[in-house]
Amino acid sequence: MIDLRQLRQFVAVAEELSFRKAAERLHMAQPPLTAAIRHMEEELGTVLLERSNRVERLTPSGQVLLEEARRTLRQAERALQLTRRAAGGLVGSLRISFVASAAHGVLPAILRAFSDAHGEVDLVLREATTAEQLAALQDGQADIGLVVLPCAGAGDLELAALREEALVAALPEGHPLAAQAEVELPDLAQEPWILFPRSAGPGLHDRIVSACRSAGFAPRVAQEAIQMETIAALVAGGVGVALVAPALAAAGRTGVAFRPLAGKGTPVGYQLALAFARRTPLVDAFVANAKQCEARGALSFPQ
Repeated sequence: MIDLRQLRQFVAVAEELSFRKAAERLHMAQPPLTAAIRHMEEELGTVLLERSNRVERLTPSGQVLLEEARRTLRQAERALQLTRRAAGGLVGSLRISFVASAAHGVLPAILRAFSDAHGEVDLVLREATTAEQLAALQDGQADIGLVVLPCAGAGDLELAALREEALVAALPEGHPLAAQAEVELPDLAQEPWILFPRSAGPGLHDRIVSACRSAGFAPRVAQEAIQMETIAALVAGGVGVALVAPALAAAGRTGVAFRPLAGKGTPVGYQLALAFARRTPLVDAFVANAKQCEARGALSFPQ
């Protein structure tokens, strides 16, 4: 029976077309290598290498064996890697929920980097509001969530903050304020507003309302909408103005003018965070991957 060691020896000889070079590559003496290839030919009942004083080329049988041996060795190495990962809990599936705004910004970079490092892990994705995610995590229906801070009802969930961003104003195209490079929040006092319902995201809802009150007014809510894309569509339709995530502005939207808010610091901000109920090797790997993406600037938005 031909084993993996013999296949590695044959691949080395076939690729080098030299017993001497193959022996050096395998860190073994040449005579045992020559004998091993001869034994393979005897066991298979066919000549694998055409040779006189040196290896000249592979026979048709040798070509077939080389292709299959390479494939077998790759599969064997993958089997070993998966076994090691399984021993460390790094195989299986990971149920990930996320807020819609993250799909335009941080989520693609995080998923791409994680899949590159852990391609054997099955990612099960679900879009949900922060409130829905917290409930799913606490009920064991999700493993990790990408939520917006501040969030009420986190309870005993662990939170790993990723980044804080300033919300931007979304105005209908043609709005007088769209001609400005920046928008002062008090200038939106008389505008109808499109706002997240408090039930879907109490933390972000309260932060926006609080910022408006600090600017001297209470937002007059003309329409509520859960998803930022829906809010942008309503803005484009002239229903009102809104504050949205910068990721949405980076993606662009026909009929909407996105403008930063004027003022020092972050007048109205929100923070993305990873939330999880229990630590597992997969959860830890995902969190570490996300933080690495943040550290190297992979989660930044184009300006």
